[in-house]
Amino acid sequence: MLIGGAAGIATVPALAHRSVAANAVTKDRSRDVSAALLDQWAEAPGSHPLIPDISGAGYRLGSRPPRPKVVTRVTDHGARADGATDCAPAFNAALRAAGERGGGVVLVPRGTYRLASPVFVHGSGVVLRGAGRDATVLHFDRTLEDGYRPARQSNGNSRWSWTGGQVWFVAAERLARSEAEDFAGTEGWLLGDTFADIAPAARGQRTLLVSGTSGLRAGDMVMLECDNPPDASLLAHLAGDVPGALSYDWPRRAPQLVTGSGGQYVQYASLQWPVRIEAILGDRLVVLAQPLKYDLRPGWPARLRAIGPTVRDSGVEHLTIRNEPVAMTAHNKHPGSNGVCFQAVHDCWASDVRVENCDLGFGFTSAKSITLSRVVVGGRSAHHSFACRMQSHDNLVEDFQIEAFTVPVPSGAVHHGLNVEGLSSGNVWRRGRMAEGTFDTHRALPFENARTDITLVNNGRVGGSAASGPLFGARTAHWNVRITGGSPYAVTIADVAPCSVTLGIQGVGGTASGLPPDFTGDLQSLLAQQGSPPRVADLYAAQRDRPA
Repeated sequence: MLIGGAAGIATVPALAHRSVAANAVTKDRSRDVSAALLDQWAEAPGSHPLIPDISGAGYRLGSRPPRPKVVTRVTDHGARADGATDCAPAFNAALRAAGERGGGVVLVPRGTYRLASPVFVHGSGVVLRGAGRDATVLHFDRTLEDGYRPARQSNGNSRWSWTGGQVWFVAAERLARSEAEDFAGTEGWLLGDTFADIAPAARGQRTLLVSGTSGLRAGDMVMLECDNPPDASLLAHLAGDVPGALSYDWPRRAPQLVTGSGGQYVQYASLQWPVRIEAILGDRLVVLAQPLKYDLRPGWPARLRAIGPTVRDSGVEHLTIRNEPVAMTAHNKHPGSNGVCFQAVHDCWASDVRVENCDLGFGFTSAKSITLSRVVVGGRSAHHSFACRMQSHDNLVEDFQIEAFTVPVPSGAVHHGLNVEGLSSGNVWRRGRMAEGTFDTHRALPFENARTDITLVNNGRVGGSAASGPLFGARTAHWNVRITGGSPYAVTIADVAPCSVTLGIQGVGGTASGLPPDFTGDLQSLLAQQGSPPRVADLYAAQRDRPA
């Protein structure tokens, strides 16, 4: 079936059950596929067969972060912008003091501050604020491996290649557990008590029937946890229930997803989605602030649990994180010249922050509802400019930039770009410019994610362990993307991503993803308006702006 061309788009509603490839270049803008799809999505936002509902991505469902008052300055605790003083103790003392006061801004005046170890934001409502990206510089002269602690796996790979930050948002209890157990299975949330079991429900539903509402309160963030059954039917569902996903040999090809095996991957034994409660209706009904992203079916036990110790409503803004420029190592051996990491926290942000000379620029590890705005990665080559992993959900990265590297990627190393992996969903990258990297979908079945209104050269590589299973789950959207380097690699994904949308990819002649397919047969995906800028330029903005 073709969408667009002379026949127009009259057959768009049939997309729910058909595989589509089309060139929808047309002078008649009333026949624009993007607009028709958005109209179709708006009829049932949480249950469209191809388009993810990303309207709630970001800090508090897309709200602006607050502007709290200054409560202390790092200079009040001994920090000096003299190039000699190790200011890390002063920064940590100031952040701790702000947390003990119930939150507020820790101000970092103009200047360059030397830090020999990372700084930790353990308190909710705490904001680390500089005087401007060009005015306040935090110069870290040691890597995480040297300034904090080693994090080598038995194969010699370093966990600092993909997690951890020189500025690190993480609950103190979460960090202490990781230190005590040397990361073994401790990258996710420290979940608490079970509040209620959940009856079966359909994707797109917000009102759930539960076993009881005692202990639940409107406004609380809770964990909706759903067990991955041995037959992997939940995983096949996350891949769109297409024939290839139903026949995929999950236990053999994706053991980490099915059994939660492999050290830090024990979290994959269940699907974990933090979600805020909007309302309690009597003693058996709960209304969620967001629609379900997947069915809750009989045989997939689901429950609401306490998310445990965390950090919320905290941020970093108006400064540069500059790592000492050490040479980039071989792939996955990186010692941790990192930027900002959000780990097992929710509703936080980074704004007007630049990270230089990094292994990992900005990282989400089991993070929920984080907004990154006007952030930049620059300097020498990076491993991950942006990483989104370990069941991170509903995060928003907007107005971002990856600059041309001052030192290129060396032989034996890899730069990925915009990473998403590990059952992560609802994440959005929008209005970005990428002189380096690609759209890196890094296995372990990320689903319902979107990259929209982005310009890139497209010179990075996709990664991920083969034992982590498929590259894509259902409903990945690559929407209005301008490629200046000519390669469609990993951006045009209709041939590998089930129930996906590849729309308005410009600057390339071909449509093959260049990626190995995980699923055989009909993927029920859409390729449309190849070479043509769509009328709906930004999928996230369009969903946010739809009439109520």
